[in-house]
Amino acid sequence: MDDDLDALIRRVDPDRWLSSRFVADPATRADVIAIYAFDHELARAPRVTSQSMLGEIRLAWWREALDEIFEARAVRAHPTAQALARAVARHSLPRESLEMMLDARYRELDPAPMIDAERAVWADETGGAVSHVCAMILGAPDPTLAKAAGALWALSKVDPQLAAGRRISAGLAARGLPAGAFPAVAHAVFATSRARSEVARRARLIWAVAIGRL
Repeated sequence: MDDDLDALIRRVDPDRWLSSRFVADPATRADVIAIYAFDHELARAPRVTSQSMLGEIRLAWWREALDEIFEARAVRAHPTAQALARAVARHSLPRESLEMMLDARYRELDPAPMIDAERAVWADETGGAVSHVCAMILGAPDPTLAKAAGALWALSKVDPQLAAGRRISAGLAARGLPAGAFPAVAHAVFATSRARSEVARRARLIWAVAIGRL
């Protein structure tokens, strides 16, 4: 595993980093971390600049990285791009799922606030797509079952009230995942938990993984 990349996700994405600790195989865990790192880079594009054009340039840079990965060309010397290339190769990940994550970030470049329907689609195509891809990596027979929980987690970050209406359906879908794929959605427990302290949060996550329920 790339220790620097793992440390980065631990710092910027602690919920999903904690979930990844339940992936037993180090190489597979590294591939899950690569997906989180890719999502982190995409999320940064709208945030690091106030100019939409610069955000578009950053997203175009990552689209070019996908071109390199899926066209079997030399991949640019960026730790996340390199890690993503390894994950794609090891698990035959589909480009369309990764491009969905990328395309969804263009909406964030629009200064107009999202309406509820747009937020729901955005959550499906960001957090939902991430969990979907991670469930593929973790060998879920039906990785689409992970999408609702990943979307729930993303939605809870921007609209807790809207997320509340999706908790039951996301939890029911996640029950269909095998134990080995549950870490792809375990972080969604933080969208439904009222635990405040770090100890309580970790305990809640451990319990969710143990019983396979959000």
